[in-house]
Amino acid sequence: MFDFLEGYDLLGAFWMTVKLTVLSGIGSLVLGTALAAMRVSPVPLMRAFGTFYVNVVRNIPLTVIIVFSSVGLADVFGMTLGVADDFEALGFRLAVLGLSAYTAAFVCEAVRSGINTVPVGQAEAARAIGLSFTQVLTYIVLPQAFRSVIAPLTNVLIALTKNTTVAAAIGVAEAALLMKEMIENEAQLVLISAIFAFGFVILTLPTGLILGWVGKRMAVKR
Repeated sequence: MFDFLEGYDLLGAFWMTVKLTVLSGIGSLVLGTALAAMRVSPVPLMRAFGTFYVNVVRNIPLTVIIVFSSVGLADVFGMTLGVADDFEALGFRLAVLGLSAYTAAFVCEAVRSGINTVPVGQAEAARAIGLSFTQVLTYIVLPQAFRSVIAPLTNVLIALTKNTTVAAAIGVAEAALLMKEMIENEAQLVLISAIFAFGFVILTLPTGLILGWVGKRMAVKR
């Protein structure tokens, strides 16, 4: 029944999906946290930029962002990200860039909701003893905020795992691109769909269960 799989690198395609998820997750966490800091900043210009970024990016289809990363950044502006002669590596890095930029908007809102759960009195007390806004955010607010938003961030990570399929639009050899190729060449549509659906369940279900347990263990007691 599964003989037709012999000619395809199924594990390699899902490994590419994992790499896209991990690198994009790290990038979006860093950028999203910076955006969340901007959104609660006392500087009006920074708040305006953070708000503008989130409201614009999360309302643009991910496919548009990924295609723009390839067509706009690479073809029009000539951005090579250090791999001008390697089309596959360039596509991978552009996909990570696009996924990170898109997912950061959702990470920002999750982190900002966590910041809002920290009692204002703690920040005021920290400022009263001479800490700057950056120090208050780094040492007092963000550690508590992250502990309270592990569950929402888990949902964002699961969504990111599934969103990596959009990278197939610019030729990144991840699971969705292989699935498209197999459907075109084989007559096992239902079986192929079931295999890839099961593959994504294997990737996302343990993530939800493990991080859900971590979230309960790390929850801030108020």
